Amino acid sequence: MSHNPPSAVPKAEFTFKVLTVNTHKGFTALNRRFILPELREAVRAVSADVVFLQEVQGTHMRHPDRFHNWPESPHYEFLADSIWPQFAYGRNAVYPHGHHGNAVLSKYPIVHHENRDVSIAGPERRGLLHVVMKVPGREHKPEIHAICVHLSLQEAHRRKQLDMLCQMVREEVPADAPLLVAGDFNDWRRNAHRILEKGAGLHEVFVKANGRSARTFPARFPMLQLDRIYVRNAAVHAPFVLPRQPWSHLSDHAPLAAEIAL
Repeated sequence: MSHNPPSAVPKAEFTFKVLTVNTHKGFTALNRRFILPELREAVRAVSADVVFLQEVQGTHMRHPDRFHNWPESPHYEFLADSIWPQFAYGRNAVYPHGHHGNAVLSKYPIVHHENRDVSIAGPERRGLLHVVMKVPGREHKPEIHAICVHLSLQEAHRRKQLDMLCQMVREEVPADAPLLVAGDFNDWRRNAHRILEKGAGLHEVFVKANGRSARTFPARFPMLQLDRIYVRNAAVHAPFVLPRQPWSHLSDHAPLAAEIAL
């Protein structure tokens, strides 16, 4: 009886690491301390190729006078500096002194990005940031699509937003293109798995690997499975929740990371 040597097992052409984190506008969970510089060091230590950010501050007119370590640039640029040459920002919530939203940082060229307003009603402003990346050396392969998500706290609104997400995927993402959808879904009832699989062919990486999505909220003692990484036309190796230290004091959500193979 003959056996194929390990070298005969097909290998993925290309792998990269993704990270998703709710930055809480750069403050600790109860807004007691501004810790964006610490958060930047922790994000860099993960060595992710693509980073999904939620609740990232675009600008704030008053905070620079209150906090000595407030950066001169928007938070997504401060986080991306010298590590991720490409970034896209989608402004969601606008208020008298500033705005915040979603962002994607990328080591690969971003050839297109669009922020879709999916706010339903009331004060909650939510968006879907759709980014298209072209990886050098894969010019003849489909481009990689990524959607950064931050959904409503209200279940009825979330359901409508999930339907909008599925429609976006069906209409704007080629059927053969690798697709990543990550962020803060606020889906404590875990309804998104079924909706996104049926409506967009998406599979959650922790469910695929461990049978259930990861607990991420609150970061110090995670109980709820709010943050997710979904994929289509991609394989995932060893998704993991970032360790409590130092992350538990850097955000109210525990970040998630995964190795993606195409």
